[in-house]
Amino acid sequence: MARFIKFVFVALMLVLPGVSLAGPTEDANATLDRWSAAYSANDPEAIANNYWPDAILLGTVSPVMSEGTEAIIKYFTPSKGSGNKNTIEERRAIKINDDAVVVTGFYTFTRMVEGKPVPGPSRYTMLVTKRGSEWRIAHHHSSPHVLPKN
Repeated sequence: MARFIKFVFVALMLVLPGVSLAGPTEDANATLDRWSAAYSANDPEAIANNYWPDAILLGTVSPVMSEGTEAIIKYFTPSKGSGNKNTIEERRAIKINDDAVVVTGFYTFTRMVEGKPVPGPSRYTMLVTKRGSEWRIAHHHSSPHVLPKN
């Protein structure tokens, strides 16, 4: 019996290093990836589900702050069924604590204009927070990316 217990212990020690539990940074990045997929699916309600009900969005093309679920849905409603896409190109994450991560970087919105794709390079900062066991966006700021002049 002692040999069996020793065997199980050694087996667990060999297997456990391969088991990876996601940390706050990975969870925040997964939230951003879910947001991007929802945007690319052109589903305003699914996009809004990635935000907390009291979240604030400073949208790329909006002159106002969108506060709360209904305002965020309203902001993204024009993209419903549009074929618009989002591609995350670069990101950096700063862990504030086990329940808050700031993710910032560059992404491109490809919007369909008269049936043709028009890229809109943009930059973003998101505060992604954990409440209970769930991660969502608490604050999102996006603006056009100023590209270097050649």
